[in-house]
Amino acid sequence: MTIAETMREMLAAGVHFGHKKSKWNPKMKRFIHSENNGIHILDLGISSKLLTQAIKLVETTTSNGGLVLFVGTKKQAANIVITKAESASMPYVSNRWLGGTLTNWPTISKRIEKLKEIDEMDIEATFANMTKKESVLFERNRMRMERSFGGLRKLEQIPRVLFCVDPNVDQIAVLEAKKIGIPIIALCDSNCDPDFIDYPIPANDDAIRSIELITNYIAEASIKGSQMYAAKNKEKVQNAMSEEMAKKAKDNSSNTGTIKA
Repeated sequence: MTIAETMREMLAAGVHFGHKKSKWNPKMKRFIHSENNGIHILDLGISSKLLTQAIKLVETTTSNGGLVLFVGTKKQAANIVITKAESASMPYVSNRWLGGTLTNWPTISKRIEKLKEIDEMDIEATFANMTKKESVLFERNRMRMERSFGGLRKLEQIPRVLFCVDPNVDQIAVLEAKKIGIPIIALCDSNCDPDFIDYPIPANDDAIRSIELITNYIAEASIKGSQMYAAKNKEKVQNAMSEEMAKKAKDNSSNTGTIKA
């Protein structure tokens, strides 16, 4: 898709609408096209170019086996993040960001593994061996873990990229990613601080259509990169099998020659 086509999609989705002038962050000045009735209008020419850069990063990352962590805990973003991340088989956080999710990975990874163990349990059989009080406590704990770690089941390694819908709302996630050097892609409305974001995409982060459009682009890039990674792995396996077969054929030929001699 060309930049012109992307800009038309962004225009239709209302990506260009920023906040009121009174709520803006002056650091966003370079991304603002104009002002209309006290509302900042974001420059879609810049937005489309920066989105293209973010897409390339995601494709490169996932084509090498890396994971993109989708983060969107605000009401407008949560369901979109769940749907798009799951479509791309990527991890996500849509409820509440737990402090230490990235900076205390060893502990968080153990909790994720615990949730996976519970997934594999025969719940009915487990409840049958418990008292009523024990089963209530177990279920309560299971639901709490589901809310906290449910979207992280696919996070088997530290993510290579963090995609955030609203860096103001999920500031802790952004700071943790920044601290350990994970590149950050984020929608940056006119009230954001783009200095914390490695790949800012000037965009309306309140409108559902705007959030869905940008998140969909990132999800599709993740899918494309993952397919490339799967194809490369398949080719490696086929090449390894071919080499093994050729080696066996050579060994058999050598053994046959030795017997004849």
